Amino acid sequence: MRTTLFAYSKKGVETAKKAAVCIDGEAELFTVERLAGDGAKPIPKPSGKFYGEKFAASDALIFVSSCGIAVRSIAPFIKSKITDPAVVVIDETGRFVISLLSGHIGGANAAAKRIADALGATPVITTATDINGRFSVDAWAKTHGLAISDMIAAKAVSAAILEADIPVKSDFSIIGELPSGLICEDGETGVYITYKTDKPFKTTLRLIPKCVVLGIGCRRGTPKEAIAEAVHHALVENGIDPRAVKCAASIDLKKNEAGLIEYFRKNGLPLSFHTAEELKTVPGEFTASDFVKEITGVDCVCERAALINADKLIIKKTALAGVTVAAALVKTEVNFG
Repeated sequence: MRTTLFAYSKKGVETAKKAAVCIDGEAELFTVERLAGDGAKPIPKPSGKFYGEKFAASDALIFVSSCGIAVRSIAPFIKSKITDPAVVVIDETGRFVISLLSGHIGGANAAAKRIADALGATPVITTATDINGRFSVDAWAKTHGLAISDMIAAKAVSAAILEADIPVKSDFSIIGELPSGLICEDGETGVYITYKTDKPFKTTLRLIPKCVVLGIGCRRGTPKEAIAEAVHHALVENGIDPRAVKCAASIDLKKNEAGLIEYFRKNGLPLSFHTAEELKTVPGEFTASDFVKEITGVDCVCERAALINADKLIIKKTALAGVTVAAALVKTEVNFG
């Protein structure tokens, strides 16, 4: 986590240093030129571009200042609650810690509470679900690493949950009690925890865990474009959201296939390779091929590779332009605790 702190007075610098102690990851402190030194770097002039660069590069910005200074510094760079960093304001005496921007997805609410606890201060949280003790769908999704399907639906769910309990549906076992605001009933606006693209409610907010493992096979020299087309085709045809893909696997004979490696590198997905002997040990019934067995030493690469680190096959072998794709589901549980 990359955090940038700003302070504009001697007392503010002291408070910023106390706050920095409880920050995980990298932290940089900037102040006015006359107070720079001893761990505090000078804010360059003109400062407008500098604030923009830090806004884009940081996971969190912490201003030890008035809210007005913080707002004027970041206003030109605010884009979306999905991408904006957390912004927290602390008064220079360290009495109040205010979550100013990106409270849920950006993590400003959690940061404000953590810093306030460290400083012995009062956290100031203004998001409606938090102050009313209702389930915060975007904060929960962020904390648990789930993708949010649609921010418009997320906004509708957050509004609805303030008025009444709303339904939740899950493709995975729910462990423990439901939080305040969610019920296992039917309704028009609801939350669906899934790896699929289905929409069981009139307004459906899908929360998507990374729980799908792809198994891949391909001809020698297959370009990344063909890999992309085959993967997209397999997922779309089977109603699986691409954001649910956790990783991929193939046989070690393909470990030098440039197109295969480049596709998964570009999409930020881990790709592992396994020997024929390892793939043979995977239990189950597979789409066997004598030709594939002759070439690779195992009767089916993609289905076995998908299951080597997963539990249930959800896409059997599909072939397109020399690429074979299968997918398996990792056992997943939902815990609102």
